[in-house]
Amino acid sequence: MKGNDRKRTFLLITIPILALFFVFNTLPLIKGFIYSFTNFKGYGSYDWVGLRNYIDLFQDVRVGKSYLFTFKFAIVATIIVNIFSLILALGLNSKIRAKSALRGIYFIPNVLGGLVVGYIFSFIFTYILPAVGKALGIDFLSSSMLADTKSAWFAIVIVAAWQAIAMNTIIYISGLQTVPEDVYEAGAIDGATGWTKFKNLTFPLIVPFFTINMVLCMKNFLMAFDQIMALTKGGPAQSTESISFLIYKNGMDGGQFGFQSANAVIFFVVIVAISVFQLTFMNKKEEQL
Repeated sequence: MKGNDRKRTFLLITIPILALFFVFNTLPLIKGFIYSFTNFKGYGSYDWVGLRNYIDLFQDVRVGKSYLFTFKFAIVATIIVNIFSLILALGLNSKIRAKSALRGIYFIPNVLGGLVVGYIFSFIFTYILPAVGKALGIDFLSSSMLADTKSAWFAIVIVAAWQAIAMNTIIYISGLQTVPEDVYEAGAIDGATGWTKFKNLTFPLIVPFFTINMVLCMKNFLMAFDQIMALTKGGPAQSTESISFLIYKNGMDGGQFGFQSANAVIFFVVIVAISVFQLTFMNKKEEQL
């Protein structure tokens, strides 16, 4: 009886969580998929249009530009974040003073909200950097990076990377702490130091953590929204309009709820496909190492 009571208790605890997950996650997903086959504007009545929204998606220039920007942004930001995160993790994992305090300091950006960080950097890019650029005679910094179609996207990369490095660094530190000291001692006997030590000993043993960071980074940056909302709102001239921002802007405010629901379905498939490809590719590399 005690065993049955215990199972019943666990079931009663699980049911409310499953109900909440279904109501706030699964049900909206199903409704969004249904709306993708309609001309629903977000209000009023609507008609079924079949696959027309999906066909129009591949003919929409604005959607194509948003995908190109999103992929460019995600790839560059992922590379920058993982390079700097790994370097920081190696430094914070070495024998230095106040390691715990420094780790806490480096994690602060991750605690702050994306919109908060975005508005702070918007002020920096709009007022502080141009003032510094004019004072020092640096033409590149004399005007706001956010106002230039060629540099606005990289300004967003800087903000997104600054905030994302914190979590990735912690994950890399966790990986570095799993490497046995015996491995380094054996490598030292063979004369492995510096880059050789990292390439042949450290990195092969933390590849699983590298895989986790790459997949999470790419997924998060593909879904970039907060930084774009705070910094550029898709401008200038729609040059920094990510897919997530386009779905929100035109779906909620532009009367394209059905059309952008179709866009969201395609984007969901794209993210899943990229994540699966990354995991498959990285798992093969892990087996080779």
